[in-house]
Amino acid sequence: MKEKVLEIWPEINWIENEELRNKVIDCWVYAIENSVLSADNLQTIPFSLLLKDCKISFMTHKRTCVQLSVEIAKIMKNNFGDEIEIDMDVLIAGAILIDVGKLLEYEINDGKLSTSKAGKLLRHPFSGIGIVDRFGIPAEVQHIIATHSKEGDLGIRTVESIIVHHADFVSFDPFKA
Repeated sequence: MKEKVLEIWPEINWIENEELRNKVIDCWVYAIENSVLSADNLQTIPFSLLLKDCKISFMTHKRTCVQLSVEIAKIMKNNFGDEIEIDMDVLIAGAILIDVGKLLEYEINDGKLSTSKAGKLLRHPFSGIGIVDRFGIPAEVQHIIATHSKEGDLGIRTVESIIVHHADFVSFDPFKA
């Protein structure tokens, strides 16, 4: 399964810290093994069940969010230099893991993908924290998962979390119209 995770998530190899990289892989393996979905399904299911007739796949949206996050961070570092600190491994791991909890939100009824009762009660930032904490993912990465969506609007976000939050919505909001 690790090979399949790396196939759908080549960006995992951008994480330089080997221990963190392996933990991120383990989180995705666990989520897939405990989901009604397969790794292959993630490349075909719509990235959101909230959008009618969504043709963008889960993995296309997720990989776009990671790629945007990295590019934003690079531009910020290039322009702001030493005035800003961005931990790229934390940023990349967080961007890759923000929706890992979604895999536990789904159910399939009569061949149709929908949100489970548990998924309606416990959104993916919360279930995602449950998954990543199990594997010892650092608090800085957990913070990104916890604050990437509307649940994080009441708190203070780190620089990495701000970047991932905006990259996620930049790759989501244009499709709401």
